[in-house]
Amino acid sequence: MTRSVVSIVYVNDAPAAARFYGDLLGMSPSFETPGYITFDLGPGADLGLWSGQFEELSPDVPRTSEVCLAVDGGPDELNATFEQWNSKGVTILSEPHDAGFGLTFLAADPDGNRIRVAPRG
Repeated sequence: MTRSVVSIVYVNDAPAAARFYGDLLGMSPSFETPGYITFDLGPGADLGLWSGQFEELSPDVPRTSEVCLAVDGGPDELNATFEQWNSKGVTILSEPHDAGFGLTFLAADPDGNRIRVAPRG
């Protein structure tokens, strides 16, 4: 049996969201339709962007979940990612801080979905 985890993020405009995430991740989509686009994040992990499930998502609506990007390289890599995203104008919800499991920061995509950057396990 093939096992894969696909984290689905609901967005207003899948192609626009794919450009945003593609720029942040430095990769191109692995699968594309007008309303559903995925990124292959490695063995058994994909990020799916799905539009049309909810009308007019608003960044003002509180979110209760996050997509987490786990980075290698320790605090220097995490801080470099923060600086890169900040220079691109990504909405930063919390700057790098120690959360007990290591240095982390929180950002948001244009639809208000939360993206945490944290150290790999």
